[in-house]
Amino acid sequence: MNIHICADYDGMSEQAARIVAEEIHAKPHLVLCLPSGNTPQGMYRELIHMHRHNRLDFSKVKFFLLDEYWGLRADHPQSFRAFLWRVFLNYINVHPANVYLPNETYDGTVQRAGGIDLLICGIGVNGHIAFNEPGSALDSRTRIVELADSTIELMRSSFSPHELPHQAITMGLATILEARRIVLLASGSKKAQILAQAFAGEITTHVPASVLGLHSHLTVMADEEAAAIYRHTALAKPEPIG
Repeated sequence: MNIHICADYDGMSEQAARIVAEEIHAKPHLVLCLPSGNTPQGMYRELIHMHRHNRLDFSKVKFFLLDEYWGLRADHPQSFRAFLWRVFLNYINVHPANVYLPNETYDGTVQRAGGIDLLICGIGVNGHIAFNEPGSALDSRTRIVELADSTIELMRSSFSPHELPHQAITMGLATILEARRIVLLASGSKKAQILAQAFAGEITTHVPASVLGLHSHLTVMADEEAAAIYRHTALAKPEPIG
């Protein structure tokens, strides 16, 4: 596991975009798994800039979404598919046929694409990755899940009461861990406590992001605010004996 602590959000976003660009240059047919949310938006802006000014070519890239609300109409502005097109895909040379949305046969689709080369994810304040909530099984695959109360509470301001989702479909932990490379992004003081729990504490499915520590090619990228507690905790840990 490599942990990169960046001075600020912009620096983190630039470095993350650089990783994506390098992977695409090395493999134009890259299979790329992407998240929604606030944290990756800076990375998406950087990638759009690289496309416009450095001719970064996305025409052969296959895009897989990590997760999606379940039961939400396809054109709902708060859906993750709408979000990703609104902030990123509309501004690059993507082929719509190369964008894959989660469904109950998703793992087979991933396998037919050759497996995920690069997976970008964030971390929730309760430790979830994608919508693998605390307690998710290590061998879980793409499935419909019940959202944790803490997750639903954070969503209330974005939905009317009758539209508020209580379920989602998510790529499972086992599927995520099969990606050849994983980059986790964390930004802001609200993520500081859970980032420290995930990567300076024990690996446990009670903090789903911590299981990424089992991956052989994991990069954690955090800004100073998100890394503050991790840095202190990691420095305070005693050196192993022997």
